[in-house]
Amino acid sequence: MVIMLQRAVLLMGDPDWIAKLLGVAYLVIPFVAAWALVNEILFGARTEKMASILEAEGGLPVDNLPRTPAGRIVREAADAEFEKYKLEAEGAPADWRSWFRLSCAYDAAGDRKRARQSMRDAIALFKKA
Repeated sequence: MVIMLQRAVLLMGDPDWIAKLLGVAYLVIPFVAAWALVNEILFGARTEKMASILEAEGGLPVDNLPRTPAGRIVREAADAEFEKYKLEAEGAPADWRSWFRLSCAYDAAGDRKRARQSMRDAIALFKKA
């Protein structure tokens, strides 16, 4: 990021307007990258905090799903277990704990996009509580 900022300053000092435009673009990219990095770190820290609370309460989902010889979770078993957590989240939509467990179920089923969205929902509910 520091090198990009240095290059941005050098390009903005160039008399050519295209170089100046590239310099402005180079100036913006490090800030966007820093914002994304901070968001990911906060996401991980909040997730870890919620996991610690659930662990202390005995509310973490148990990882007892069957696995393939390569160590991957058997998809059919994860899908069957998913329904339990989906019903729990539907029954308690304002409880961050149910959304956290649903996120874990999505992850076990291989749906990372929905797992992250469910965890974001859990974080939002956690921050309100």
